[in-house]
This record gives sequence, structure tokens and C-alpha cells, in this order.
Amino acid sequence: MPQTNANGLKLEYDVRGRPDDPVVLLIMGLGAQMIRWSPAFVDKIAARGLRVIRFDNRDIGLSEKCETAGPPDMPAIIAALMAGKSVPAAYTLSDMAADAVGLLNALGVAQAHIVGASMGGMIAQLVAADYPDRTLSLTSIMSTSGHPSLPRATPEAMAVLNERGPDPRTDLEGYLVHMVRGAKVIGSPGYPVADAELRAQVKSYFERCYYPLGFMRQYAAVVASPERRGKLATISAPTVVIHGQDDPLVPVSGGRDTAAHIPGADLRVIPGMGHDIPPALYDTIVDGILSAVGRADAARKAA
Repeated sequence: MPQTNANGLKLEYDVRGRPDDPVVLLIMGLGAQMIRWSPAFVDKIAARGLRVIRFDNRDIGLSEKCETAGPPDMPAIIAALMAGKSVPAAYTLSDMAADAVGLLNALGVAQAHIVGASMGGMIAQLVAADYPDRTLSLTSIMSTSGHPSLPRATPEAMAVLNERGPDPRTDLEGYLVHMVRGAKVIGSPGYPVADAELRAQVKSYFERCYYPLGFMRQYAAVVASPERRGKLATISAPTVVIHGQDDPLVPVSGGRDTAAHIPGADLRVIPGMGHDIPPALYDTIVDGILSAVGRADAARKAA
């Protein structure tokens, strides 16, 4: 897969679809490499007449690592946040939104349909709010406005984030067992994925890149970034918000709050969906993305 310089960083990316088709930019979530957008999912979007770009966020996968920043001091970050002081994080979600736009710049893409999942949804929201001229539509998947009044993740789901398991470089089997167990905790109860498939996925992520410090710095970026209700209210792009009714990590109230603060947003709550994109829901989620694309096309023709 190719790399390009974007916003002062080297970002790994991948493009599928015909060169002249409208662009969909896929932004993945916390600690997740771009291969979490499976080829089968991406191909379904491309088959609908769209050119799909996916990429590794900074600090993850094969994109540039922010190694000079060192490990984040999470207690200091939390203390500063509680005290209303400046938070000492290496970067914020706004910086990551600038990365996404920088990638579009590097690839010569003037405008794109922006799609994000989980933390990627937060980044996508900021792209739509802060770069409206670059945003044709927005699809925010299993994400949130980040408002502190919203319900938190379940303790079991938080443990998935905070307990990273054995080091796979010394105990690969223990790591795989731990990560599969965690995927099942936050996954979709109505659309379970077989353990063998989860295991193969986790192993492929490890083999491509294992960099836990990047996860930690991205986690710090989420914590350090302000809630987005005010910015959501400024979004003018046609928006679809997709959320699982049974999401234990980012409860469905986060999706409802996101949709409530974006003018004209279409909220789609999926029963049985947790905090993942299982193959059984690929068509449902692609239909949501295409709905946002269609609304953007209709608005452009009506203008």
C-alpha cells in the first residue's frame, strides 16, 4: 500500500474504485488500523459507484508514529481535565481531523463523503464541522458527541480498553485469547462473529503492526479533546448517524445525542448491533452511507 505526506506526517493509505468516481474517506477508530475496514466492506461501497480511500491514522498501523512524544501521562491528563486546565496530550482529535484533510490534499481530492467509526466518527464530525467546503456528506458510526453528561461504557467494555492483555511478542497465544474475549464483550450480540474468524482478524492486526504506545496516545487525544455539541450544530453536510442499540462501549445515547445536535441528521439505530461492524451488517451500514451520499447529490442538483 502507498504512503504520502499529509499534515507533516507520512500516512499509509489504500484506494479502491474508479478514479473518476466521487470519493468516500473512511476513518477508523481508537487503536484500529485501516484494515479493520474489511476489503469486502470497502468493495461493497466501491460497487455502488464510489472511490473509497481508507488510511492508517497517525500513530497506528504503517503510518508515522509520534515517538518523540513518549508515553502519555494519563493521571496528569485526567487531573488537568478535572481542574479545567490545559491538557498535556501529544495531539488532539482536531489534529487528526487535519491529518484526514491533509490526506485529501495530498491525493488531489477537493471534496469527499466523510465516514468514521467510533473515534473515527469523532474525527469525521470535526472534519465536517471545521472543513465544510471539503465535506460532501457525513456518516458517523457508533460514535458520540463526547458530552460529559452522557452515559458511560459498561465496566466490562471499559476493561476491554484498559486491559490490553499479554505482550504478543512473548505470549502470542495468551494475547489472541485475551483479544478475542474482548472482541466478544463489545461485539454485536445479534450478529456474533465466530471465534476462529475473530482470532484470524486479531492475528492479522498484530502481524501488520503492533504498537501499543500509539493506542495510548490516541486514547489520550480522545480524553483531551473537548465535547463537540457546539461544533455539531454548525454542520451543514447531509448526515447519517448509525449506532448499535446494544453498544456497551459507546452507548446508543451517544449516537442519539450526535444526531440531535446536527441539523437534519438521520439517526439509524440497529437492534442487536454492538461496537463493531459485523459482516452480517455490511449491507445495512453501506445503505446508510449511500443514503448520506444520495442526500448530498440531491442537494447539489437542487442548488
